[in-house]
Amino acid sequence: MIEWMIMFLFVSAISAILAFGGISGIATETARILFAIFATLFLLSLIKTYVK
Repeated sequence: MIEWMIMFLFVSAISAILAFGGISGIATETARILFAIFATLFLLSLIKTYVK
């Protein structure tokens, strides 16, 4: 999942440089959503590990 997030951030940066605003915005939002999912799953796994 981290690889996807990095890929979408890379696509977003390239799109922003080439002035493709719509693609850049979509890639940025996708990367942000993937980061939120990754961070949530990470925190849940930490909590699960320490609760046992």
